[in-house]
Amino acid sequence: MQKYLDDFLHHLKYERNASAHTLRNYESDLQQFYDHLAPADKDMHRRKVNIRDIDHLTVREYLSVLYEKKKKKSSIHRKIAALRTFFRFLCREGVLEVNPAKLVSSPRVERKLPNHLTIEQMVKFIETPETDTVLGVRDRSILELLFASGLRVSELVGLNLSDIDFNNQTVRVKGKGRKVRIVPFGIHAKKAIQDYLGVRGELLLEAEPGKADPLAVFMNYQGTRITTRSVGRMIDKYAKICSDVHHISPHSLRHSFATHLLDAGADLRTIQELLGHARLSTTQQYTHVSMDKLMEVYDKTHPKA
Repeated sequence: MQKYLDDFLHHLKYERNASAHTLRNYESDLQQFYDHLAPADKDMHRRKVNIRDIDHLTVREYLSVLYEKKKKKSSIHRKIAALRTFFRFLCREGVLEVNPAKLVSSPRVERKLPNHLTIEQMVKFIETPETDTVLGVRDRSILELLFASGLRVSELVGLNLSDIDFNNQTVRVKGKGRKVRIVPFGIHAKKAIQDYLGVRGELLLEAEPGKADPLAVFMNYQGTRITTRSVGRMIDKYAKICSDVHHISPHSLRHSFATHLLDAGADLRTIQELLGHARLSTTQQYTHVSMDKLMEVYDKTHPKA
């Protein structure tokens, strides 16, 4: 079975252009299923698993184990989706005739939108980092760019210096599926990034020999490319400091970006392009219109309002 898993991951990486984050999730979810079917002994040996012996009852039994372990519905939903995609690949390759996960129902997951901040809250939050240190200047530029562009954190940490065009105030972003898009940013983000680039060299000097990444825009205190987890921790830190902000995540900044654009009159199709969504329905789930905005539009446009 391991061979089929390796073939599938190779397909995702080189034919589907899946991101490193997506590959890790698929590999983790499918490896857990393999561990369930054939647990490794102390010598890391496994019994052989015939992929053709796996049927919908096998998948349902695995599903029941996940429920017994009290896994979150969202986690179970993702794992079943990974199995469906994996078996669909094997069907297309002629290894299987029927997708054994197709008949297995996933738990219904209630979609929860991330919190979004008002404009006043957003401004106060962005101004939280103290800019008298190199890391403070860096953090301020990260927050400015996240809100100004609506980038995913994974897209932000992957930015290289050559991706930023200060003349046109745009950034070239490699999104999901390695699709490239051009996203504009405002004058405040431009100044914050330029201020950071003026002191970025101090972080580069902290890198161990051979570990520096001179192409990366945003770096950690060790002089290497910053990670998504580090950005998440940084946002948590400032959320605790800023009294007006509670329970936000890096995605909250992206959601706030879309919400404020929508409230200001931007159409969903434009927001879809800026966010890099493949489907408009995804954009509709990310955006949020306040009741005040709905009533305002209704009063202005409805003939009987």
